[in-house]
Amino acid sequence: MPATFDNLGIRFEYPENWSVEIQEDLSATSQVVVSSPHTAFWQLSIHPPGTELEPLFDEALAALRSVYQDLDVEPTNEILEGNLIEGYTVNFFSLDLTSTCWIRGIESPEYNFLVISQAEDREFEQVHLVFEAMLASVLRNQQKIEQ
Repeated sequence: MPATFDNLGIRFEYPENWSVEIQEDLSATSQVVVSSPHTAFWQLSIHPPGTELEPLFDEALAALRSVYQDLDVEPTNEILEGNLIEGYTVNFFSLDLTSTCWIRGIESPEYNFLVISQAEDREFEQVHLVFEAMLASVLRNQQKIEQ
């Protein structure tokens, strides 16, 4: 049975054995981080509508580059729940293990979202569908709010 996050003006389902942390700052940006019991995490940053996605992507990529050498960065676009999802897929080495990070941005009338999902590759194979389901849940529930 999935757990439900309902706070910060958003609602989504997530695995009940994952932990949730809310982070709010003074810049009108709020974040919720959902972490697996292992290496995976899914971070949703909530920005005001009209916030440009490209500077958010640049900031996330710069943060990864400051920690990890040799990133493999590929741009990506996809449709999820009728929404255009733009972003990047990033692969890198950490502690002799390969990891994957998804950086995704979504524009909506109420909020713009930046989603960063990351896990060591063996876990990523298992949880990438969970990452997609959580984001789809945000988008489905956001559409209900907007109606």
